[in-house]
Amino acid sequence: MKKLVVPIAIAVALVVSGCTGASTATSGSSQSEQPAEVAAEVPDLVGDWKQTNSESEDSYQQATITADTISVDWVSDGGETTSIYWVGTFEAPTDSTEPYVWSSVRDEEATDSAMLASGDDAKEFTFEGDVISYKLTALGTTVTVKLAKS
Repeated sequence: MKKLVVPIAIAVALVVSGCTGASTATSGSSQSEQPAEVAAEVPDLVGDWKQTNSESEDSYQQATITADTISVDWVSDGGETTSIYWVGTFEAPTDSTEPYVWSSVRDEEATDSAMLASGDDAKEFTFEGDVISYKLTALGTTVTVKLAKS
């Protein structure tokens, strides 16, 4: 009987250690997957953006972001007419943390003579979920403009 107990104990020990090893291997592989999920890419905001929450397809705002500038225009007549709303600084995100918020400082030289331009010294922009948003006040009414990359 003792001869039978020893091999069974060894087999049980191997099975238990094998399960723990498999569990560790599975755990190790899921841990190696987690950094890939956490290491999301830094969003590239450079490019053209168009307002998604306009009540009219003929009148909306659009933006162009370069390495260090954001320009926002009023668009009317289905794109035939554009007017400057905002020209200011842009600071690209350095990591994937959302929301990404930056304060854009207005380029006075580019906006002072533009009749429909914002007179604010700075404007706060937020990037979250592939959307850039900002507050716009005109004629005493404030709305949140939402832009998606074109």
